[in-house]
Amino acid sequence: MNEKKLSQRLECVASFLLPGKRLADIGSDHAYLPCYAYLKGVVPFAIAGEVNEGPFLSAKELVNKLGLSDYISVRLGNGLSVVENGEVQQITIAGMGGGLIRSILEKGKTKLNHAERLILQPNVAADNVRRWLYNNHWKLIHEEILEEDKKIYEVLVAEPGKWKVDRENIEKTMMFGPYLLKDKNEAFQKKWQIELEKSEFILANLNNAARSDELARKKNEVFKQIKLIKEVLS
Repeated sequence: MNEKKLSQRLECVASFLLPGKRLADIGSDHAYLPCYAYLKGVVPFAIAGEVNEGPFLSAKELVNKLGLSDYISVRLGNGLSVVENGEVQQITIAGMGGGLIRSILEKGKTKLNHAERLILQPNVAADNVRRWLYNNHWKLIHEEILEEDKKIYEVLVAEPGKWKVDRENIEKTMMFGPYLLKDKNEAFQKKWQIELEKSEFILANLNNAARSDELARKKNEVFKQIKLIKEVLS
């Protein structure tokens, strides 16, 4: 992977970028995505934000080598702290857990006022991201799920607006994703078959544990999840 050829998951993220809009890529690592997007003529300017010094220095080196320092600003900082209010119109956050992405969005809420699109790629716990979007007036407009190098990734695309969700099916919507539920492609089926097996293993272990109120609550939670997954896969 480099600035000319992205991984499949990052190509998927890049495919949802708004042409002509300034970008902030949070957790940019080597800045491959911002460099790719600029070199393809998709974005006129990008911020590559990185919290760790090693990747930050690698990103700076690449941007300087390509002669793109006037168009890609590499910044060291935590989450959306690297972005000034109104500086960008779209934000990508890829390659992190859903809990961390949710935390970055929550801590950087004020930086989202001028954003027109969020493109988020959680490695795990995508439901955490969906719930944050739903509770903070971001409408999910598209989702993708794909497998690459034996790992399964979800990509969520959101824009400002009211996200209407049927209250009766809200748990299913947040857990599986409304667009992914409609398609149920091969990667979706594989992911949830794996999750089903994990949940059944957990339940079997819980059944052998000493009884307590907390155990009963946990067993009920896992049982509901198993039931929901089986319903979706059937």
